[in-house]
Amino acid sequence: MDEWDSAIVTALQADGRRSNRDLASHIGLSPSTTLERVRALRERGVLDGVHYTVDLAALGRPVQAMITVRLRPQSRQIVQGFRDFVRQLPETLQVFVTTGAEDLIVHVAVPSTEALRDFVLDSLTGRREVAGVRSEVVFEHVRNHVVAPAR
Repeated sequence: MDEWDSAIVTALQADGRRSNRDLASHIGLSPSTTLERVRALRERGVLDGVHYTVDLAALGRPVQAMITVRLRPQSRQIVQGFRDFVRQLPETLQVFVTTGAEDLIVHVAVPSTEALRDFVLDSLTGRREVAGVRSEVVFEHVRNHVVAPAR
């Protein structure tokens, strides 16, 4: 990644809907060169899709939580199977497979604290591989939408 690629990545993270002409003008390259570089970044997997950020409260899911899950027995098959299961649940926003005392962190958004309780009890603790669960309600979620490439 050179400085032009970094500028493209930064600009598209800030606004993925901008036109190629606007992007080229913003970073100071010709439209054809910019288009070639964007295509190359997509082919290399640096850029992957364009997504909107949604207001979870406006979708009726104002309560967020981080749920740590400990699995037993620990094996690749158990961890990956549970990861795939929890990922497809509609409440799930993100799943992190981690090291340490807990095996996964599940980021969820639900309508209420009662719905969070129901999710934990009905969707998670009823599975036989779940040895423990801990929930932390998120008071505020601030996200950095622009990530600079490592140097």
